Amino acid sequence: MRISAAGRRSMPLFVALGAALLGLVSMCPGRASAEDKPSDSSQPPLVVAADSPRAALVRYLELARAGQFAEAAKYLQVPASRQREATALAERLKVVLDRNIWFEMDRISPQSKGNLNDGLSPDAEDVASIAGPGGVVDPVRLVRIKANEGGHWVFSAATVERIDLWYSRLGDRWIRDHLPAALLRPGPRELLWWQWMALPALLALAWVLGKILGWITRRALDSVFKRTRTEWDDVLLQKMAGPLTLVWGLAAVFVLLPWLSLYEPAEMFIHRIMRAAFYLSFFWAMVRAVDVAAQFLATSSWGTTHQALGAFIPLGVRIVKVVVVAMAAIAILSELGYPVASLIAGLGIGGLALALAAQKTVENLFGSVSLGVDQPIRVGDFVKVEDFVGTVESIGLRSTRIRTLDRTVVSYPNGKLADMRLETFAPRERIRLTATVGVVYGTSEAQMRTIVTGFEGALKAHPKVWQDAIRVVFIGFGDSSLNIECLCWFETADFGEFCYLRQDVMLQLMKIVEDAGSSFAFPTRTLHLVNDSDPELPAPQV
Repeated sequence: MRISAAGRRSMPLFVALGAALLGLVSMCPGRASAEDKPSDSSQPPLVVAADSPRAALVRYLELARAGQFAEAAKYLQVPASRQREATALAERLKVVLDRNIWFEMDRISPQSKGNLNDGLSPDAEDVASIAGPGGVVDPVRLVRIKANEGGHWVFSAATVERIDLWYSRLGDRWIRDHLPAALLRPGPRELLWWQWMALPALLALAWVLGKILGWITRRALDSVFKRTRTEWDDVLLQKMAGPLTLVWGLAAVFVLLPWLSLYEPAEMFIHRIMRAAFYLSFFWAMVRAVDVAAQFLATSSWGTTHQALGAFIPLGVRIVKVVVVAMAAIAILSELGYPVASLIAGLGIGGLALALAAQKTVENLFGSVSLGVDQPIRVGDFVKVEDFVGTVESIGLRSTRIRTLDRTVVSYPNGKLADMRLETFAPRERIRLTATVGVVYGTSEAQMRTIVTGFEGALKAHPKVWQDAIRVVFIGFGDSSLNIECLCWFETADFGEFCYLRQDVMLQLMKIVEDAGSSFAFPTRTLHLVNDSDPELPAPQV
């Protein structure tokens, strides 16, 4: 079978997950014994009597682990008619106990006479129970038998009689009946050797099944997504190849795991690891979805319209990924049983310290986000900021750079720039022309009417003048001229073109004044001199 690129990418993850699974299973707790729990120095050491129920159970389990079932059979009250089966009964009892019971030795009496407050006879002690069909619960009982040198505890005759029934209910009894005895021996952490050998094979089979089921799922969804008009769902489906393989692989492990017939704590431990791996696949899919969202956001109509925000998309992707990875780490560690409350508190304190230390940096960062969202200015705009006029060259994460008319570069922190009054000339679609024309005082009323009418006709006839707002009026008598105000807008956003259009209009206005027989006024002053010696003589004029 040919392995696709997605399969090759997910295979190392499955190998790593399998290695971690094997390692963690090897670290999981084995069968409890009297010596498993560390002693508390603050408490007096617990004395376990050699002829107590706990000592008998621990000794039986130790012998069974070592494969010494003939010796372990001495702890079974076997009827005389079945003495030849004593070794097999001891072995089967160990299998039944491994599959159904997790002993907590602290609850089993360490006293020679057992627990006298359990409601049973002084020579009987229930150490566990096994649930059967129909809700029937069978006790696993020890009884105290007499001997020449005292008494010791053994599994009761009633318990021994139920061993065959309990064994027949096991789902893996066929495997146990046909495998070599060496593979049925307990290995590390109480797992049988055949279980240790089957676990990697199960993981490999789960990966193959996960890849096949993931491929089938993608093909089924692909036929649905191709009917839609959008493309992001097709790309997202391709990106989900790895997470889908992992999810289906975990589902395969969940279905196949009962065939291993692990004892309860090991099986619960593997289920915990599987839940952590499921969280991993979920957050892995979220990271892939963030990549797809960023890709299509940058190429969407919104992204092309708000080009200034394009620089913030990679930053936003990194921030979201960091948040997702942090959530994944917390969820996985919590599922594996690690305390995460202190970790979260530490992250909160560290984040507060970082925010205080980088206050200005954070202020500029949010300022850049504000400039990107509101977009009062864009790259390439001709703007006026305070006393500077120039072209915006770049809007970074910390500052904005403006190229002035003197070809120098002025940098403004984004946090400060976001609070300033910004004037940009880029959005204007028309440029205003305001001119005050002064003609000489010798101009007659008829000439003034001719000039005003000519100015207005010249502006209306110009192809680049906005016709909805043209105003030419005689506004008053100046100190040395008769003033005419001309107001109009040119339909252009290019300041260079506006300069040439303004020149053309000014030349036409000059010609109209000349053709009307008038002229432009210039500032003049009349000085009257008075002759004080002969007031009857007229004063000379200058």
